[in-house]
Amino acid sequence: MSRIAAKFASLKKEGRAGFVTFVTAGDPDLATSSKILAGLAGAGADMIELGMPFSDPMADGPAVQASSLRALNSGANMKQTLAMVRTFRQSDDATPIILMGYFNPIYAYGTDKFVADAKAAGVDGLIVVDLPPEESELSKPTADAGLDFIFLATPTSDDKRLPAIVKHASGFLYYVAIAGITGTRSADTDAVASALVRLRKHTKLPIAVGFGIKTPENAAQMAKSADAVVVGSALVEKLREGLDANDRPTASCVDGVLEFARDLAKGVRSVSK
Repeated sequence: MSRIAAKFASLKKEGRAGFVTFVTAGDPDLATSSKILAGLAGAGADMIELGMPFSDPMADGPAVQASSLRALNSGANMKQTLAMVRTFRQSDDATPIILMGYFNPIYAYGTDKFVADAKAAGVDGLIVVDLPPEESELSKPTADAGLDFIFLATPTSDDKRLPAIVKHASGFLYYVAIAGITGTRSADTDAVASALVRLRKHTKLPIAVGFGIKTPENAAQMAKSADAVVVGSALVEKLREGLDANDRPTASCVDGVLEFARDLAKGVRSVSK
């Protein structure tokens, strides 16, 4: 059983939704990012999405865009991102890690080499937001390597489109709770709950909900209907608040991010299913 499948099985036994965090690898620098990554599971993260820095993250809002730029400016690259995962696995062999980002850096690295190196590093799944299911040249290599390929469904994914999305998905389905880019407006919990009812008619995969979840209260509301709740931009923004005027981490940077993660995790865990 994969780490992702094992985690969702464990969550089902516990009777609660999972808490998924997103941070960008190398933001604001390798040392700080590594400390945050190492501390997230202890702060309550059930799964971790690790952003692959890219210069043109078109689906992301200002907070995540800025985090990618900070990471790139500090020297982040794909080799460093995979090295972070390898280091993480030395002390944590249970928490699933999903790399999230765009195809360009994967293509530049070499698709087959990337899949092999990601698997060897301890990556569990991929979310590549600019690859539609029908055109994804990564689907077969990732499946052959035993990596989950996680696809996005959105408020505009209708009943005609959803079968094509879920046909190629594995691990879980990621439901984008708002139309538009990340980190802009808050998600509507009633609309999301209704959408999940419809989505579950098309797939038996667990459904994680992300985009527009900014507070522990938002997270708790989403946990009532979702199988997992994803928080990204709000965590990235919390990191930014811990930087000085030159984007260098202050003494409170790491602790500030992890404390916020604890608060979000408490929100998710406050809801029993």
